[in-house]
Amino acid sequence: MRDEPAHAILAGGTRIADLPSREKPRERLLGLGAGALSTAELLAILVGSGQPGLSALDLGHALLARFDLEGLARASAEELCGQPGCGPARAVRIKAALELGRRLLAPSSEERRRIRSPGDAAAMLSAEMADFEQEHLRVLLLNVRHEVLGVHEVYKGSISASPVRVAEVYREAIRRNAAAIIVAHNHPSGDPAPSPDDVRVTRQFVEAGRLLDIELLDHVVVARRGWVSMRERGLGFGGR
Repeated sequence: MRDEPAHAILAGGTRIADLPSREKPRERLLGLGAGALSTAELLAILVGSGQPGLSALDLGHALLARFDLEGLARASAEELCGQPGCGPARAVRIKAALELGRRLLAPSSEERRRIRSPGDAAAMLSAEMADFEQEHLRVLLLNVRHEVLGVHEVYKGSISASPVRVAEVYREAIRRNAAAIIVAHNHPSGDPAPSPDDVRVTRQFVEAGRLLDIELLDHVVVARRGWVSMRERGLGFGGR
């Protein structure tokens, strides 16, 4: 995470109200835009007024030191309440803001999204899946126009620790009469590089798709440090 700018760091207990107007987070956001604010300043705006001995900016820094931004996305409201100064009202405001950000990156349930590239699939799924602490395997169900019919979770755990049943990968696709699928799973380690087990199961998925006449368009691995298209790398799709 990048270093917070010096203006965001206050001596313990300094109230935001005591800052010059040009240094207050709300005024800075209005004048410069949200992108100019540090993460701690954005959190300070969310949590609102501080309490004696703890300013909103102090609380923002404390939350980031304890959880970091990715940890805040994963933490429950109850876990956030474990931070001194962060009660239920503040915790739910933080969780609500993070959920709005996640939904902005996710497709609307009222529109049918078309997948034109592996990047489209990664963008649709990584906002949520990249932060999972266990491996999840999900399937994007697509029609003949490669529009998303739905997302089905097949597996939760470790692909290498327990064999993935190929029949489960295609079960919902058959039920929904999907023309094609994209398989996606996450790496909790943060590294999206496919493993030998990922390549092995991809070959099985490809072969099963040929038999069922449901094309496997790709197997995408998502993680906090990016994503990988296994088809683009030729892994499990007739390549290496």
